Amino acid sequence: MPPEADQPVHAAAEAVARRSYGKLVAFLAARTRDVAGAEDALSDAFAAALQDWPRAGIPASPEAWLMAVARNKIIDAARRRRSSEDAAGHLQLMHDELTAAAAQASEIPDDRLLLMFACAHPAIDPPIRAPMILQTILGLDAATIASAFLVSPATMGQRLVRAKSKIRQAGIPFRLPERAELRERLDAVLGAIYAAFAEGWSDPAGTEFRRRNLAEEGIWLGRLVASLLPEEPEALGLLALMLHAEARRAARRDAQGAYVPLAEQDPKLWNAALIEEAEALLFRASRSGEIGRYQIEAAVQSAHVARRLTGRTDWAAIERLYDALAAIIDSPVVAINRAIAIAQARGAAAGVCALDALAQDARLADYQPYWAARAGLLARSGDAAAADQAYARAIGLESDPAVRDFLQRRRAELGGRQGEPA
Repeated sequence: MPPEADQPVHAAAEAVARRSYGKLVAFLAARTRDVAGAEDALSDAFAAALQDWPRAGIPASPEAWLMAVARNKIIDAARRRRSSEDAAGHLQLMHDELTAAAAQASEIPDDRLLLMFACAHPAIDPPIRAPMILQTILGLDAATIASAFLVSPATMGQRLVRAKSKIRQAGIPFRLPERAELRERLDAVLGAIYAAFAEGWSDPAGTEFRRRNLAEEGIWLGRLVASLLPEEPEALGLLALMLHAEARRAARRDAQGAYVPLAEQDPKLWNAALIEEAEALLFRASRSGEIGRYQIEAAVQSAHVARRLTGRTDWAAIERLYDALAAIIDSPVVAINRAIAIAQARGAAAGVCALDALAQDARLADYQPYWAARAGLLARSGDAAAADQAYARAIGLESDPAVRDFLQRRRAELGGRQGEPA
């Protein structure tokens, strides 16, 4: 906790970090091709601010101050690495460009989207793209990201270092891709954002410190991409999808903290403002005439939230949406949700058949949602013994205590029904 007199300084530094960290890193990295160097320079600039601002006062433009200090740090580091006369021209060019930028900080272009596309370049290994975006744009440390992606901090740190070195060594450009390659790269950017959101969404109570802000940050990134690419329907669709999901956060736990599945949630607890924003975004996306994964997933969520107006869920429409989604992506999540929709629309036996068709998919062997869905549908279809086994598997795979308690209650209810007289 900083001394009371320094608290305004720390608050100002935190505010500018939240608002401008990614923008400053992106600007510096785009001109030096050195992501790690830009991060280090900006970190030093923030450290200098915490020492200088309590004495000299918070500058009129904290962003300009940080840019100037980071610029000098980058140039000093480059000078130490490049001592030959051949490097003089390069250093002078870097100095002139960064100096001009620092002098006109109010006009610093927002290159965060360019940095995200650099992180999503095909030369970067797919598993590290989302962590790279989280660290470079949001400033999250390796330990925080490692916790979210279930690897050790050391492993995550090594992967991030290698990926940033790849950007520098391969000369990966900081630019919007040409139209022919935009779709693949944009899909990687959107996938990274959705991965960040999903990690935070999996901790709805916000009890895990390292993950509790990821859903919020995912939405923030989604808003950024949608604002920078306002005519891109999939960017709008992803933002609509995340807002629809976030709108239900308060309804996912009851007053005692117990898990409440979607079908049993009280629609009055859903956030109407977020739902309305999501619906408007989905409508804007639909006007493009281009249908994609995130628009369809958002449409599924839209069909669910219609229950707040009609009192019922149109499961036949949701099944058709999942049919369309399954034709676009090969995802076990989609296949499982499609089976649940089939069960709701055509009966539990039909849903079990749809799940049986997935039984050979190796990805599902340790995938908790598959076993939870299977247990519920088997119980509804009357196969109590098989349902009990599936519940046991699902409970063993579940890490969220509230969801685990929910599954245990459902399994206990199943046992009670088994003991009832015929």
